[in-house]
Amino acid sequence: MKKIAAKRVNIVSVKLVRESSLLYANRSIRSPDDAYELIKDFLEDRDREHFIVVSLNTKNQPVSINICHIGSLNASLVSPREVMKSAILSSAASIMVFHNHPSGDTSPSQEDISVTSRLKEAGRLMGIDLLDHLIIGDGKYLSLKEKGYI
Repeated sequence: MKKIAAKRVNIVSVKLVRESSLLYANRSIRSPDDAYELIKDFLEDRDREHFIVVSLNTKNQPVSINICHIGSLNASLVSPREVMKSAILSSAASIMVFHNHPSGDTSPSQEDISVTSRLKEAGRLMGIDLLDHLIIGDGKYLSLKEKGYI
């Protein structure tokens, strides 16, 4: 009988690493305008799409900002697993997501709407509410919640 070698299994730990921080004068997000003020410097004037997740506590105070994905000129592939990773590690009660359109046109694509729907469902299953998804371009934003997609 052929002897099979034992399988080595890694013992790991998962940690959220703080790379830097910023001061947020409003302290909590009460509107899409508040959210835009927090995130605009991360997304304006980018030459590629960036997808950002902001994790919030139970008082809607931001606890972490994660650049989840950097895409191409007009696309960013977003997986609910990657979006929720930083939210879970930040012990988030809810999240807001943001991405930019380098073209400046904030109209949502069908993919933007589909991603929003998948994130809402994933969040519902995990107990982490998706509060809004903002698309940013040319100094303005569009809230998918205000448009009825959330």
